[in-house]
Amino acid sequence: MRRVVVYHAEGCHLCERALEIVEQVRADVEFELVLVDIGGDEELEARYRELLPVVEIDGERAFTYHVTPDGLRVRLG
Repeated sequence: MRRVVVYHAEGCHLCERALEIVEQVRADVEFELVLVDIGGDEELEARYRELLPVVEIDGERAFTYHVTPDGLRVRLG
């Protein structure tokens, strides 16, 4: 099963939209979903804050800033 990790932070409107899209696609395509709130973690803040939201599929960065339903479906193939 594919594994999708979404890095997000509180108050990030792009993150909220990305999570909606990921959940929408998950209704049609089965995958494991892991949500990672970077808030308060210095290492994660340094790595991801400027790029949020960040979506990784099976450990590889697939999207930053914006996620599209069709793009995610294609990447999950």
